[in-house]
Amino acid sequence: MVSNRFESLSRFLSYILRHAPQELGLVLDQSGFVSLDALLAAMNAESRWRLVRKEDLLNLTASSPRKRFEIKDGRIRALYGHTALQMIVHEPVIPPEYLFHGTARRFSGSIEHLGLLPARRAFVHLSQSVDDALRVGKRRDSDPVVYRVLALTAYNEGIRFFHAGDVYLSRFIPTRYLQKLDL
Repeated sequence: MVSNRFESLSRFLSYILRHAPQELGLVLDQSGFVSLDALLAAMNAESRWRLVRKEDLLNLTASSPRKRFEIKDGRIRALYGHTALQMIVHEPVIPPEYLFHGTARRFSGSIEHLGLLPARRAFVHLSQSVDDALRVGKRRDSDPVVYRVLALTAYNEGIRFFHAGDVYLSRFIPTRYLQKLDL
C-alpha cells in the first residue's frame, strides 16, 4: 500500500473508530472494539475503500509509529481520542511519577483555574515526555504550554489513570497536580 494511501486509511480508521462508527453502520462494544470482518465488509461497500484487505489493516496496526489501533481476537479498536458517546473501558494502571500535557497557550488560563478536562473527548491525553507533549501542543500553537502532571501523587490520592498505546489517559486532573513548565 502506498504511504499516501496508508496515511489516508489511518485517518479514515481514526475517524470511524473514534468518532463515527455509525457512518458505516457499526456499533462499538463497551471497550471500543468492532469486528474486523464487519469493519472490512462495511469499508469494502464504499468505492474508495473497496480494495482494502485484512492484511492492510494488520500492516497498518503493526507498522504505525504512533500506536493508534489495536487488533485483538478478530476485533479492532482505536486506542485513544474517542468522542463517541459511549465511554471506552480501559483497565486502570499505576502511572509513572510524572506525565506531561502540551496545549495551546490560549487554554492555560482555563486549565490553571479548572484543571485538565477532556473537552470534546472522553479522556484527557497525557504524554510520557516533555518532547511528546511539545509535539502535541504544537498542533494548535507554535509556542505551546507544557504542564508537568504529578501523576503518581494524583494516583495515590484517588485519580485514575489508564494506558492506551503511547499515551496515558485520565478523566480529570485537578489543578493541584499541575506544574506549568518554563521552556
